[in-house]
Amino acid sequence: MINQQTLSTRAWGEMLLLALIWGASFLAFAICLRELQVFTTVAHRVFWGTVLMWIIAIARGWMLPPLRLWLACLIMGLLNNVIPFSLIAWGQTTIESGLASILNASTAVYGILFAAVIFADERLTTRKLVGVAIGFVGVIIAIGIESLKSFDIRSLAQLAIVGASMSYGLASVWARRSLKSLPPRSAALGMLTGSTLIMLPLSFAVDGPPRFDLSAQTWVAIAYIAAAATTGAYLLYYRVLSMAGSGNLTLVTLVIPPIAILLGAAFLEERITPTAMAGFAIIALGMIILDGRLAAWRASR
Repeated sequence: MINQQTLSTRAWGEMLLLALIWGASFLAFAICLRELQVFTTVAHRVFWGTVLMWIIAIARGWMLPPLRLWLACLIMGLLNNVIPFSLIAWGQTTIESGLASILNASTAVYGILFAAVIFADERLTTRKLVGVAIGFVGVIIAIGIESLKSFDIRSLAQLAIVGASMSYGLASVWARRSLKSLPPRSAALGMLTGSTLIMLPLSFAVDGPPRFDLSAQTWVAIAYIAAAATTGAYLLYYRVLSMAGSGNLTLVTLVIPPIAILLGAAFLEERITPTAMAGFAIIALGMIILDGRLAAWRASR
């Protein structure tokens, strides 16, 4: 059994690398959205990420998902890519990339809540209830009570990021329910293919034909979100999962917001309010309680 104490230096290093990759994706999204519309940005991400994933799959001889599971892969692509990527991109047209990453850090809270509803072996314990409740309080504080009262475009943008986190949570439940028979890399390949099959016609219908007369900075950002934050991140994710275990891997989500906040401040001159930072601290506390290792350590003492 993998635990926090036995993680190798390599496992810790790759976990931090994954957090850095996903943390920087919020900056890359913000850069893309200066020239591209929301659905076109997401279509670029999943299309080029899928092309690269297929090249790797063919070169390495990966097993493809059987025909009976392609519908499940399509739904997984909708829940884990199309919906959350689109909501995050739309939200970032109004709010700071750092704030988007803070609200997105609540993904694990929704995943645990939805799993408790669906699966008999994941019922909510007292510890989980406390962690989920604290996580929700953190989200509300990060958004701000005043923002919820005014309910303007900024409030809607923040709620869109929360909706993205909920979609990620549903995706984790769907993956366990419908794709557990697939090797992780094959599931990722099917998911990205399904995402592309949805996003390409959707972006054409809403945004029209894509533009290619983009600045070099935008093309670099597209390359980053497709190759690094999608294909590379999924491959690295499963490497880390095999070394660190799913429990330790949730620690990555606590490192992503500080990275996104620092990059947003350095390159986009964004400033995050103290209230948002306090909200993130409370979300982090909720996730630590959900993780359970702190309670186990205290009990052992």
